[in-house]
Amino acid sequence: MEDEPERAKRWEGGYERTWEVLKEDESGSLKASVEEILFQSKRERIIKSCGQVRLGMMRHLFVVIDCSRSMEDQDLKPNRLTATVKLMEAFIDEYFDQNPISQVGIIVTKNKRAEKLTDLAGNPKKHIAALKKAVDTVCLGEPSLYNSLNLALQTLKHMPGHTSREILIILSSLTTCDPANIYEMIQTLKSLKVRVSVIGLSAEVRVCTMLTRETGGSYHVILDESHFKELLLMLHVKPPPASSSSECSLIRMGFPQHTCGSLTDQDAKPSFSMALLDGSTDPGLSLGGYFCPQCHAKYMELPVECKVCGLTLVSAPHLARAFHHLFPLCVFIESPVEKLQENRFCASCQGELKDKSMFTCPSCHSIFCVECNDFIHDSLHCCPCCVRSQSTA
Repeated sequence: MEDEPERAKRWEGGYERTWEVLKEDESGSLKASVEEILFQSKRERIIKSCGQVRLGMMRHLFVVIDCSRSMEDQDLKPNRLTATVKLMEAFIDEYFDQNPISQVGIIVTKNKRAEKLTDLAGNPKKHIAALKKAVDTVCLGEPSLYNSLNLALQTLKHMPGHTSREILIILSSLTTCDPANIYEMIQTLKSLKVRVSVIGLSAEVRVCTMLTRETGGSYHVILDESHFKELLLMLHVKPPPASSSSECSLIRMGFPQHTCGSLTDQDAKPSFSMALLDGSTDPGLSLGGYFCPQCHAKYMELPVECKVCGLTLVSAPHLARAFHHLFPLCVFIESPVEKLQENRFCASCQGELKDKSMFTCPSCHSIFCVECNDFIHDSLHCCPCCVRSQSTA
């Protein structure tokens, strides 16, 4: 334990510092102090996310879900497995909304083995359907971190250098049963630039601390279900900052237009979608669809990687939604509301500024309340007043 970093031991004095911060108001309530702590944590998260340019627009992420015996514990209702699967469905939707040209794969581990639930793919419906079936999984045995990492690595090591290679482990057990030396696997992951992050459902495990520290990932242990949701949706949906050693490369993409064939069109011919090769439930013969501009293979949904020629097929809105990762919105300037002599209304929701703080856009100098500031930086990713002034100009 001598090589453990100092930060790993700071929890010993955490409670003392917390009670020093918490102060009762006139009625004896701690609500105001708790809300202030939550507000400051949100503020720090926004400043941290906006302080660096994020370049990981194309991500390849494997999510490893622990399905061992410990997932039957009921500290998360109704049990850990059901709560995890439910949050994973929301995570998949949010992930592809923020990273439309990225891919996800799901791996489950139990009884000392690892099994691939879904391969890397950009279709959220496929992953959500597999997760709904995983709710009925029988939890038994111990997980195997080595087997899970090795299974994910067999696919990630072939991914191009200009994309990010990531593994997210949701670990419930305090033990792992590995067939080989996991420390050698950690060095292999590090050499291949695979970033591994862990969300613990029980307590901190030393091997996970070393795994995340060596690969540049993050390690968090949940406090409750709301904290679990915040970690999953807020911390791992946004792409990580690209390392200085990341490769730069031109990426060839196709932008097919949707064609709506009709029976009256003499040139329209019914055809099958290439998605049927993945066992998709797409309809059989149909007239319309997206046709690859290079090989004319047909697909019913975008984004997708063409199975014939390998060209990435996307639409313009997909790239537009990923654009804000390259140029994140700057942090708004915080100042006390008392400085305003008049017009104490939020420029976005038009509500009265009731909090102590207000936030000013450094470009258009519009004033926003706390809730709108969080919504603009977390979801909108652009100042509504700046956009309005540009459209009227």
